[in-house]
Amino acid sequence: MPETQVFFYRNDEGRVPALEFFGELLRANPKAYANCLAKIRLLKAFGNELRRPHVDYLRDGIHELRAKEKTVQYRILFFYHGRNIAILSHVLTKEQEVPAMDIERALERKGRYEQNPSKHRASEPVA
Repeated sequence: MPETQVFFYRNDEGRVPALEFFGELLRANPKAYANCLAKIRLLKAFGNELRRPHVDYLRDGIHELRAKEKTVQYRILFFYHGRNIAILSHVLTKEQEVPAMDIERALERKGRYEQNPSKHRASEPVA
């Protein structure tokens, strides 16, 4: 199975929401950052074969990648583009289920990405 390429979503203004979140998380809580990075590496290695408890399908092509640090759940919303590309939309912290508005935001970003992948994909894959 080929490795899944993982990219960050880039918005119309050129900002990369998930990358911004991770930059803040690295400064505030390096251990939580490391846990999130480890999950992203699992996604790279196993792609759409990765299942619970690491990944869960939400709806309409949106998935969540789950990382935990103490009592905080980090939920990285993402979607696939083709077989071997995953796009990280954004990150949130929740202890229960993902709010509908965050799923809607991910769906909106997925739609924009599908219309113009080169514009809405950060240039370098996630390490």
